[in-house]
Amino acid sequence: QMCLSPFRGRAAPAGRAAGCEGGAMLHFFLLVSRQGKCRLSKWYTPHPEKEKKKMIREVSQMCLSRPQKLCNFLEWREYKIIYKRYASLYFITCVDKEDNELITLEVIHQFVEVLDRYFGNVCELDLIFNFHKAYYVLDELLIAGEQQETSKKTVLKLITEQDSVCEDGTDKDMQ
Repeated sequence: QMCLSPFRGRAAPAGRAAGCEGGAMLHFFLLVSRQGKCRLSKWYTPHPEKEKKKMIREVSQMCLSRPQKLCNFLEWREYKIIYKRYASLYFITCVDKEDNELITLEVIHQFVEVLDRYFGNVCELDLIFNFHKAYYVLDELLIAGEQQETSKKTVLKLITEQDSVCEDGTDKDMQ
């Protein structure tokens, strides 16, 4: 088993255990449309609501205003912003400065691939009308801001099982 931890052999930052615990600890995960509307926001570190809105506005504006040819990594405050644009959506994450950018990009890509397989060529409208399923997919991939599952097949299986449980409950309620 290969360890992708950026802390192997070094002291981990405060609040993180040293060793092989994965790649990066996300502070938040955002999906923002090209028009700047936040379609999904998941926070892994606590912030007051007013501060969250300010952070979303600040980070979204930074990512949306950057030319496409530039790097997808930005330094912001005491963090690093890593983002990727897929079609009309920006997938934006915030990690510690010492975390691995490429692992974080891979987490974003894995989320997009699972959404794409689940919805069958996912689009912004799928995420607007099925936002709860997008959150469920994200929760299957990440726990407390760290990657918990790397297998897309396993995540899709769990989501399908959850769908069938929900459908069974709905069928029983209607009878």
